[in-house]
Order: sequence, then structure tokens, then C-alpha cells
Amino acid sequence: MTVQEQAATGVVLTEEASGKVKALLDQEGRDDLQLRIAVQPGGCSGLRYQLFFDERSLDGDIVQDFHGVNVVVDRMSAPYLTGATIDFVDTIEKQGFTIDNPNAGGSCACGDSFH
Repeated sequence: MTVQEQAATGVVLTEEASGKVKALLDQEGRDDLQLRIAVQPGGCSGLRYQLFFDERSLDGDIVQDFHGVNVVVDRMSAPYLTGATIDFVDTIEKQGFTIDNPNAGGSCACGDSFH
């Protein structure tokens, strides 16, 4: 499946982001965790992303493997994340995970939430 096909059916984790997630999991010393990406109400624009390690499997979860990293999206968050690309940036100006989401109509000035 190409990146474009994956983006059409769900979220995409870039190779750079996958590498960072693997490094963080190695630091934790756990191989039973997966990266969960969720959308929750909150923030000044209405919705907020959550990325965290999770060992749970919930009914209706969508699980995809990206470069050896399991990415899990719950069924309620999936429509908000279809086509979204998660990357990791490490530059002098910025470091962290970024989310490019074509479903976001706009975001707040701080970039913490979207609608």
C-alpha cells in the first residue's frame, strides 16, 4: 500500500516519526506498547490531538503498522484523522511531532487544537 493509499484510509506515520517512537519505546524498555492517536474535545478551537503509548486494545480500534510501530486509532477519532500525516521534526526552530490533517478546517494561534 502506498503512502497515498494509506492516507486515504487512515492516519500515516512517517519514517522519521516511526524512528522517534521506536527510540521512545526503547527508553521505556517495553515492547507491549503501541502509539495511540486520539481526538478529544478541548482547546480553544474545539478539538485536541492526543498521542500516547497504550497497552490496551479497545473494541473498534484500527491498528496499522508503520516501519515496525503499531499505530492505534479508536473508532470515534478515525473520521477526524483520515488522511492525516504524523511526522517528527527536529530542527533548531522546532522539535516534536507534527500533524498535517486535511480534515482540520482551522486551528488556534498556538496550534494546540483544531476544528
